[in-house]
Amino acid sequence: DFSALENIAIPALIMGESSREAKKRALALLERVDLVDRAHHKPQKLSGGERQRVAICRALINGAQLIIADEPTGSLDEASKEEVERLLLEMVKEERRTLLMVTHERALAEKCDHLYLLQNRGLTLV
Repeated sequence: DFSALENIAIPALIMGESSREAKKRALALLERVDLVDRAHHKPQKLSGGERQRVAICRALINGAQLIIADEPTGSLDEASKEEVERLLLEMVKEERRTLLMVTHERALAEKCDHLYLLQNRGLTLV
């Protein structure tokens, strides 16, 4: 198992970035999501909300313009759910990225710019 810091740095390492620079940027992302103190913890030592924040950092590290999130708040308690929602929407807006998200959480879906409903084998703009 990798630590939170290592998990975030892996995509940058795969793209050829030096270990030092990848870990530096991963640490900056952990700071942004208030998890610096958990950087060296393994996934099993992190809460569900902390693991989701690590996953968001991992998705952001290489600067992808499109982030695909499948039920990002699905298995979280209410406090973690709100934190992950806020973080995702804030980072997408600030960094001008596109978020394609699948969720059963109507309240979260309604915070997005565009909302589609999947029904009868088709998408409908709501």
